[in-house]
Amino acid sequence: MELALFELSMLGGAFEQRYRKLRPDIERLPWRSLDPKRYPRPLVDRARRFWTMAAFQEHKTSAACAATLEALIAARAPVDLVAVASGFILDEMAHVELCARVAGVLGGAATVKHDPDALYSRPARSQSPLERAAELVLTTFCVGEAFSVPMQRATAKAASQPLIKAVIQRIAKDEAAHGRFGWVFFDWASEELDAAAHERLRKIAARTIAAFEKSWEALSEQGGGESLGWLPADAYLRLARRTMDEVVIAPLRARSLLD
Repeated sequence: MELALFELSMLGGAFEQRYRKLRPDIERLPWRSLDPKRYPRPLVDRARRFWTMAAFQEHKTSAACAATLEALIAARAPVDLVAVASGFILDEMAHVELCARVAGVLGGAATVKHDPDALYSRPARSQSPLERAAELVLTTFCVGEAFSVPMQRATAKAASQPLIKAVIQRIAKDEAAHGRFGWVFFDWASEELDAAAHERLRKIAARTIAAFEKSWEALSEQGGGESLGWLPADAYLRLARRTMDEVVIAPLRARSLLD
C-alpha cells in the first residue's frame, strides 16, 4: 500500500474565522518569540521532526476521538457525556495546528508518511457499540490522555522558550479534561459491560501499557542537552514510570480493568 504524506491545510475564509472564534487563544500565543537562527542547526532539525510528529500524534488522537464519539452515540450513552466528548475533537485539531505551526516557525515540517486507514486501532465490528466505545475510551483516554497530562505539565514547567512553554501549557490544559473523561465513562459503563467484556478490556489495557513502555526504550539512547519542547531522556523516563503507575495503572486496577 502506498503511504500518504502527512500534510495539513486551512480552508480559510468564513470557516477559518468561525474556527478562530472557537479557539481565539491560538493567535494570542507569542509566535514571534521563537527564532530558529538562535539555535544550532542539528537542534532545530530535531525540533522540526519532534513537532511534526507531535502534530501527527494529535491528528491520530483526533481520529480516535471521532471514532469514540460515534460509538458513544450508537450506544445511546448519556447525552451530557456524549456532548462533552464531542468537544475533544476540536481540542485535538487545535493541538494539531499548534504543533504544526511550531514546526513551521522552525523552518517547516519534517517528512512523515503514514497509512490514513491506520490512524488508530479499530475495535472489532462484532462487538456492541458500548464495547467498541469502552475499548476506544480505555486506550485513548484512560491510558493515552491520562498519561499525557502530567508529562505535558512537567515539560511545560521545564521549558524556557516562551512560545514552546505556551503551546505545551495550552495543550496540557485541554488534556486535563480528556484524562478525567475515561474514568467518568467507566464509572458509568462498568455495570453495562459483562464479564467477558471486562476480561477483554483487561487484556487490551495490558497490551496498550506494554506498547507505551516499549516506546520508552529508544529514549534511553538519547542524550541530554538543549531542548525545544522535550524533557531530557533520564527525567522523562523517571516521570513516565511514576506517571504510568499512579495515574494509569492504579485507577485501572481500582476499576478491575487491569490485572
